[in-house]
Amino acid sequence: MDSATETTRHLELRIGGMTCASCAARIEKKLNKIDGVSASVNYATEKASVAYVGTVSPDQLVTTVEQAGYTAEVPRLSLPAMDDESAEPGAEPDPAASIRQRLLVSLVLTVPVVAMAMVSPLQFANWQWLSLTLAAPVVVWGGLPFHKAAWTNLRHRTATMDTLISMGTIAALGWSVYALFWGTAGMTGMRHQFELTISRTDGTSNIYLEAAAGVTTFILAGRFFEVRSKRRAGAALRALLELGAKVASVRRDGVEQRIPIEQLAIGDEFVVRPGEKVATDGVVIEGSSAVDASLLTGESMPVEVGPGDKVMGATVNVGGRIVLRANRVGSDTQLAQMAKLVEEAQTGKAQAQRLADRISGIFVPIVIALSLATLGLWIAATGSITAAFTAAVAVLIIACPCALGLATPTALMVGTGRGAQLGILIKGPEVLESTRRIDTIVLDKTGTVTTGNMSLLDVISARDEQPTEVLRLAGALEDSSEHPIGKAIAQAARDKIGDLPAVEGFANLEGLGVQGVVDGHAVTVGRRQLLANWSQELPELLTRSLCQAESEGRTAVVVSWDGKSRGILLVADAVKPTSAEAVERLRALGLTPIMLTGDNATAARAMAGQVGIDQVIAEVLPRDKVDTVRRLQAEGKVVAMVGDGVNDAAALAQADLGLAMGTGADVAIEASDLTLVRGDLRAVPDAIELSRKTLATIKGNLFWAFVYNIAALPLAAAGLLNPMLAGAAMAFSSVFVVTNSLRLRTFKPHS
Repeated sequence: MDSATETTRHLELRIGGMTCASCAARIEKKLNKIDGVSASVNYATEKASVAYVGTVSPDQLVTTVEQAGYTAEVPRLSLPAMDDESAEPGAEPDPAASIRQRLLVSLVLTVPVVAMAMVSPLQFANWQWLSLTLAAPVVVWGGLPFHKAAWTNLRHRTATMDTLISMGTIAALGWSVYALFWGTAGMTGMRHQFELTISRTDGTSNIYLEAAAGVTTFILAGRFFEVRSKRRAGAALRALLELGAKVASVRRDGVEQRIPIEQLAIGDEFVVRPGEKVATDGVVIEGSSAVDASLLTGESMPVEVGPGDKVMGATVNVGGRIVLRANRVGSDTQLAQMAKLVEEAQTGKAQAQRLADRISGIFVPIVIALSLATLGLWIAATGSITAAFTAAVAVLIIACPCALGLATPTALMVGTGRGAQLGILIKGPEVLESTRRIDTIVLDKTGTVTTGNMSLLDVISARDEQPTEVLRLAGALEDSSEHPIGKAIAQAARDKIGDLPAVEGFANLEGLGVQGVVDGHAVTVGRRQLLANWSQELPELLTRSLCQAESEGRTAVVVSWDGKSRGILLVADAVKPTSAEAVERLRALGLTPIMLTGDNATAARAMAGQVGIDQVIAEVLPRDKVDTVRRLQAEGKVVAMVGDGVNDAAALAQADLGLAMGTGADVAIEASDLTLVRGDLRAVPDAIELSRKTLATIKGNLFWAFVYNIAALPLAAAGLLNPMLAGAAMAFSSVFVVTNSLRLRTFKPHS
């Protein structure tokens, strides 16, 4: 066989028609049966990532998916995974919009059906025929997605929540139609019997339209919120690519012109002015400056760059004017590679299969078997087809998952509402399952444990000098600087002293510091190297303080005037005052905290010691962060990741549970499972506590919903369950589920 055919090729398919996690598992199983194919299907992003060798073709992969009962499409664009909604508007309608329309119409039609069935004074003459007119479109049209999914499940000999919903609602509608046209339920003056007694009744006088319409509408509501949340998965990648510059100032034939970033080519020389984003990855050929790369690397300190230094695209120039030569463009840039990392992490992330589907896979076959057994036994025992069908259909109707359908959406709705009050945004029920299992939590340093902004920590003055005077003169000089460290010094001086004196002859000494005249003094503020250039010595006291500060990962800035060193200013990314308490609470929840950062090891260990974290992984790039999470997962740990920057997005997507600080980058928020609106790290244990409580409520709801169904099934099989008792049992189970969910409104974190 030709060696070229053995080359592993990769393809991403857009999958349509999936309704639950078991659909994704089914497609994955079908694809992996093909020789030479390794596939991973993600229900959340509606994509299949396929690696294949040999003679396998993309058309064969698409055909296999279609034979499984779903749709597949090979994206025309090979850019890092995006939902390209701008390419062909309207080509792919938003499923959430379709379900929203079904939900609103069904809700309007269902309310009067339920009201007439439950409120006796509303049962006017022939009210049952109006109920049929209103309920039929709800069950047939509103529930069409469930019926289609149930048919697909039937073809593949499986059962999910959709099977149970379709089976129950069709049984309820079908029997109601039979009772109305061929039984006695269609007679004028028909009323629901409201006696709560266990007795055999004539099934042809009973209708179940309120159950059929109500269940359909309730489940549609839950499915709408789920689909709306699921469709946001691709937003992480769009947000990431939005970070790049849109235009570049290119220098061609000595003339500078602005062009769209797409027209930038390798070898082009482009200009970046202070405050602008770097258009693409390149090498500095003119000028020097400080570049803020914190979004991409996590390094809190701006990086000084000069001729020959490499600079990544999407970083921000915070110093002087520089000219770069592009060496990577388009999908080869560091930003595009990060988008690819996020895509790979999202695609490979195992989605928790919905608990209701797993239970339904066992419960549905049992119900069907019991219904058929009831039919057969009644025919054999009584010879009455009507009585047999009455009992058999009663089994199907009582199994209809009204409370089961409410179990997850009500708890999730109340839990997420309470979370929003606490500044916690939960994206879906799958997220909750992860919170119970996690045992390790990885914390990004910059912006998560720390403030993410440079701030002045201390002023150390030489003998016979006043710290206030050192700060006043340094702050006045740095007030004209654009450097983040200079801004931090100026802000601290203004906050402590107030108005600052004017500066004359200000000059920026590239890569070293600044100089100027303040109140008649020739002042310099900058690196230690600046003193050597001016043949100045640093006193022993200040030398010891400077060395100690640098050993603790802080930045020391030397202040001198009139030819003599007067003091040093200590600047660093300060730890948030609540971080230590948050780490302590995370330990109390049984989690092992690990600090992960792009900063240097010395600074990272110093910060970790202040908040009580023992394990530190420092000097890591975005890909290293993903690899670190994967390594921990390979060791058997269930990992949660907390971050706020673009550099954390891929790791957030890879982790079993991703938590993003809402004060951070949009891409990190989109790639996470939980978003913490507050910048307070204490929101992390709050979120985990709330999520675990919500999951426990969902599980309790599911348990009791099934208990009610299972307890009533024998009565239905025996033909002893009249409509009112069945309705009361169903209503009571639904009320219990809703009431149990409402208890989440009183949740308070253990802070």
